[in-house]
Amino acid sequence: MSIPFNPLALPGRTRRLNELAYDLWWSWNQQTRDVFRRLDYGLWRATEHNPVLMLRQLDPERLEHKARDSRFLEAYDLALETLDHMHADSGTWWSRQYPDLSTSLTAYFSAEFALHQSLPIYAGGLGVLAGDHCKAASDLGVPLVGIGFMYPQGYFRQRISSEGSQEETYVELDWRNAPIVPALTADGSPCIVDVPLGDRSVKVSTWLVRLGRASIYLLDTDLEENAPWDRGLSARLYGGDRETRIQQEIVLGLGGVKVIRALGLSPSVWHLNEGHAGFVILQRIREGLEAGLGFETALADVRASTVFTTHTPVAAGHDAFPFDLVQAHLAGAWGPLGGNRDAFLALGAHDNGSGPAFNMTALAIRSASRTNGVSQLHRDVTRTMWASLWPDVEEADRPVGAITNGIHLPTWVARDMAAFFATHLGVHWQECHDDPAIWERLADAPDEALWAVRQSLRANLFTFIRERARERWTTDRVAANRMMATGLLLDPTVLTIGFARRFTAYKRPELVFHDPERLVRILTSTERPVQIVFAGKAHPNDDAGKHHIQSIVARTMDPMFAGRLAFIGDYGIHAARFLVQGCDVWLNTPRKPMEASGTSGMKAAANGAPHLSIGDGWWAEGFTGDNGWLIEGGFGSDGPEAQDAADAESLYTLLEREVTPRFYDRDPDTGIPTRWLATVRSTIRTVAPRFSACRMVKDYAEQAYVPAARRGRPSD
Repeated sequence: MSIPFNPLALPGRTRRLNELAYDLWWSWNQQTRDVFRRLDYGLWRATEHNPVLMLRQLDPERLEHKARDSRFLEAYDLALETLDHMHADSGTWWSRQYPDLSTSLTAYFSAEFALHQSLPIYAGGLGVLAGDHCKAASDLGVPLVGIGFMYPQGYFRQRISSEGSQEETYVELDWRNAPIVPALTADGSPCIVDVPLGDRSVKVSTWLVRLGRASIYLLDTDLEENAPWDRGLSARLYGGDRETRIQQEIVLGLGGVKVIRALGLSPSVWHLNEGHAGFVILQRIREGLEAGLGFETALADVRASTVFTTHTPVAAGHDAFPFDLVQAHLAGAWGPLGGNRDAFLALGAHDNGSGPAFNMTALAIRSASRTNGVSQLHRDVTRTMWASLWPDVEEADRPVGAITNGIHLPTWVARDMAAFFATHLGVHWQECHDDPAIWERLADAPDEALWAVRQSLRANLFTFIRERARERWTTDRVAANRMMATGLLLDPTVLTIGFARRFTAYKRPELVFHDPERLVRILTSTERPVQIVFAGKAHPNDDAGKHHIQSIVARTMDPMFAGRLAFIGDYGIHAARFLVQGCDVWLNTPRKPMEASGTSGMKAAANGAPHLSIGDGWWAEGFTGDNGWLIEGGFGSDGPEAQDAADAESLYTLLEREVTPRFYDRDPDTGIPTRWLATVRSTIRTVAPRFSACRMVKDYAEQAYVPAARRGRPSD
């Protein structure tokens, strides 16, 4: 397999390191990761596991030495053999299940993709979900290409100031150090398309990310031919004002379709992951009109092959624009649609309580053959929220389904835990990890082995916390009294609770502090102490979320809490892995029913950290009674204050009566918490298969992709 250009000059025997480094399949393939670990383990860690950057920084003499090292070459050859087999393998799940759809292709549009920390083009949950979706599609052989943005400044890096407040900085990504290459058309030229925007045309170039059997194409407006303000359109994720937002979404929708055409691809299914990609519909209707179809016929064709996933259970979270703004920025995009612009605008017309506007989610719902929420509870919330779209339809019959989110286990399960699974589930556990039957084998795994791996993961977490603290001390010159917040006083032997997610009001990050004195008694108990590690970013415009961060940072330095609290700054994929793998319990306290799904608790559970959560999102269907704990005190209470008080009471009671006694109840001879490990086993057994991205993508294939592919025809 060749790459479009050779970005690194490597010795002949090791030249295929380029292929390994530039295919993000390495991010979840252990054989490939082992190659780079063996190449230079210190540099592997220093570059945060970025093989492209690592190869650029590697001493040429060391590479020459490794090219003569038989043990390294053995690992290298094994990785290449595995890579080649993956690309050549025709016996995938998709090919076995749907041999008649071998040429089908799904185009998956998303505003963000979280694939690896070496490509920081994501903000949070939506991007993580999109990345895991594409990885699972690759594993299963589902023919899929992703379409998104190549944000050169990505999302912001978080710094906690001396006053404990969040500060945002944007760092320009050096693309030479990222696992991306230019996307080329069939004739070998760079893939560049023109997108009409207002009264002008914007040029959009394309980057390619290889992801095993899947590909992701990222749009980029930073070209010399564009005006400065257009060059910056794709600079930042969710940056700028409403006008910038609609321009980005026009580029994603119209530009994404044009890129697919320029690359010679013919998707039979178009999957819009959230409403940001809604303008795909406009461009595809326009294509139908240019082919001689009438508006209604073109719309029917588009609808037959379009599926839509909504992730937002809050009305204000759905993008809506004034009609005059939409018309102004689509002025050059109508073409043959001009005479039908009112009909198109009507597809997005919706009043969410703030007056009529062009709503991107309404557009997608009206133009898709299938719409789904991301959990069963979210399906019900969506049916209620968008009831006005079906005024004469009973709630249960409104056309919104549910495909609950899942996580890509090979990405999120820790190396040590994966080895434990290989020993006790079988070496091929990853190939069938959505089968609940294999997880029943955990019953035969010795307590000693399970406890040992959980101990090792907690030790890794505290090593990471200390390294982050040292980095803050040396790089940011943090005052000594502020180092308390970084977790230096945490005890690696104490029950550790993790709370890491986007900081915003509905997630109630400070619910655990509802009764500070009671919390102090729990944290500082002599016999059963507890500590809590917080992490997360607030959106730059979310002042309430920022206030929560500042308040929690202040509490971490309050002697009242005895050093049992920490806040880990600049939360991202790299930090998330250590937290979901190393914490003993995962805490989630959203205000029900405002959590569409959530996935961080799934990641923690797959690594043996039970979930302690409000019964919202995925946990409403994931809790079985013995695989974690359900905080369910205040739903339906008379007002938010009463709900907070009741939920806090439930949380404290669970910690005092169930969680801490179970963790600290040790066998007098072995020192092993047998009852705790029973909960850990149940956590892994019930969550790992059911809430895997493998199961999720199979659901999308069976319920959405296959029906759409068989219903329609490739859009040539």
